[in-house]
Amino acid sequence: MVGSEHPVVVQSMTNTDTEDVVRTTRQIAELVAAGSELVRITVNTRAAAGAVAEIRERLDKMQCNVPLIGDFHFNGHKLLAAHPECAASLAKYRINPGNVGKGKRRDEQFAKMIDYACRYEKPVRIGVNWGSLDQELLAKRLDENSQRTEPLGIEQVMHDALIESALSSAAKAEEYGLSHDRIMISCKLSGVRDLIRTYRDLAGQCDYPLHLGLTEAGMGSKGIVASTAALSVLLLEGIGDTIRISLTPEPGADREKEVIVGQEILQTLGLRSFAPQVVACPGCGRTSSEYFQVLAEDIQHYLRDQMPVWRQQYPGVESMSVAVMGCVVNGPGESKHANIGISLPGNGERPVAPVYEDGKKTVTLRGDHIGTDFKQMVNDYVQRSYGDGDGGG
Repeated sequence: MVGSEHPVVVQSMTNTDTEDVVRTTRQIAELVAAGSELVRITVNTRAAAGAVAEIRERLDKMQCNVPLIGDFHFNGHKLLAAHPECAASLAKYRINPGNVGKGKRRDEQFAKMIDYACRYEKPVRIGVNWGSLDQELLAKRLDENSQRTEPLGIEQVMHDALIESALSSAAKAEEYGLSHDRIMISCKLSGVRDLIRTYRDLAGQCDYPLHLGLTEAGMGSKGIVASTAALSVLLLEGIGDTIRISLTPEPGADREKEVIVGQEILQTLGLRSFAPQVVACPGCGRTSSEYFQVLAEDIQHYLRDQMPVWRQQYPGVESMSVAVMGCVVNGPGESKHANIGISLPGNGERPVAPVYEDGKKTVTLRGDHIGTDFKQMVNDYVQRSYGDGDGGG
């Protein structure tokens, strides 16, 4: 469930060829293991549509019951008609009104897709995109604008057309029989300020659930920073019900990065908790050793790797905080504030590492196995504090 009082949901999208059932199923399972709660797949050919039911069946056998969203462009009305098992297997349809058709065919083909959504009781996301805005609508609005005594700027006309495309399509969907509570809207742009402005206006004009995402965000730190900047502003204003971080994967990189970034945005904003967070200092001249950096990274990976098991065995563990600090300046203080924390020795400090649990020092670690010993202490803390002590990570 999304919208109203429900928590904001993290969505992702596969980049495999949907016709390849094995690879697509595997990537969906990987995204779900990383924490994706909705997964969108491309449905662009008859073979892709024909593969959806088998993908759903394979996921069910793996007990991976994540909802699948079908992403349709241009020929969705034909694919849903030709493959009713695809229409039934998907949990939601995403329809881009800019790519449904032209002229009279646009309304006819859009109506057919809505008819299948009604027939199979599926919700629909009306997904408008800056790069594929309905050109007929835009041309009409630009022509009208040119007749104004004081014409608006081109960006303002496009901004208004984006919102109009989404809301008018939603209104038509309701006219065609889709209930109001089965409609979600998105208006994606690639500019941070543009996205914030558009969603603020959109939220003020409707009560549909909204899907947030900065489209074509880019690669690496640029994509992460841009998406975080845009979505954080909106989420803190209470705008947004589902999110997707549209990162361009680096060659050979995991697709799951977009899921982790989405989770970390929500967790950092205090809206949801997904995995224990590691607090670690940035390092300075006092921390000449890289040991605390290595340990911090190791602990962060360890916590995420354990979450598929811990989430089932230890309710509440996702809100746990772990501190890995590099010297005595802020180390003991931060460690005391965390559920469990370690303060490693800095440059010239005594080679000892006090560990704090719930604000109290419990032990001082020494020697060559501090990292291994601390990891075991974290595991013991989780079992003792969040479970009955019979489980394990």
